[in-house]
Amino acid sequence: MPTVAEPRRMSFNRVLLKVSGEGFCRSGGFGLDIEEVGSIAEQIRAVSSIGVELAVVIGGGNILRGAQVSAMGVNPATADYMGMLATVINGLALQDALEKVGVECRVLSAIGVHQVCEPFVRLRAIRHLEKGRVIILAGGTGNPFFTTDTAAALRATEIGADALLKATKVDGVYSADPVLDKKAIRYQHLTYDQVRERDLRVMDRTAITLCMENQLPIIVFNLKVEGNIAKVVKGDGIGTLITATEG
Repeated sequence: MPTVAEPRRMSFNRVLLKVSGEGFCRSGGFGLDIEEVGSIAEQIRAVSSIGVELAVVIGGGNILRGAQVSAMGVNPATADYMGMLATVINGLALQDALEKVGVECRVLSAIGVHQVCEPFVRLRAIRHLEKGRVIILAGGTGNPFFTTDTAAALRATEIGADALLKATKVDGVYSADPVLDKKAIRYQHLTYDQVRERDLRVMDRTAITLCMENQLPIIVFNLKVEGNIAKVVKGDGIGTLITATEG
């Protein structure tokens, strides 16, 4: 695939990783695939082992999508809360997988599920990170009508992350769907304004705006390639980097 604009190399001490629900199942699948969850856990272990502080915001679309349930006639707010609960299920699955590979972690939820995870409290989350624990942030923002992309941008800003790592099933941001258009160009570096002007749908507009206002770099990369999370945090230049300016 052709590419444009060589990206700057960046490395980070504290990052927020956004993993969508589809990261927890095989391509085209549904529900939880334990091998896929285990693969994510191994990648996270590798990052944690080099001393990078890591927070993970997770989606729940592999179990339930609020928008789809709403389209079936369920009240939209109720449907979104159902979707938030799905992220808690994924969070517990990831916690179990991380503990099995020796990674100390905590699940923090924006909605109250006190028997299975802690409530999200900003200072508590930061303290966990400072102690070397991975934190898994479930429950979205705790409010309906906001995506988990927006939750990722919000939480990354709250904890003072150096970057937001957007894990996907492709190796970056393209000018068009690379599956449908073989001439699609993969961008190596974009600005927030370019993402919005070209309607590239990297994340929803609220999330992009929040990142732009807080000068939070975004890196879009392929989660399904083993070792890619570590490559991103080490500044290997994979994926697409999105910042305020080019160059």
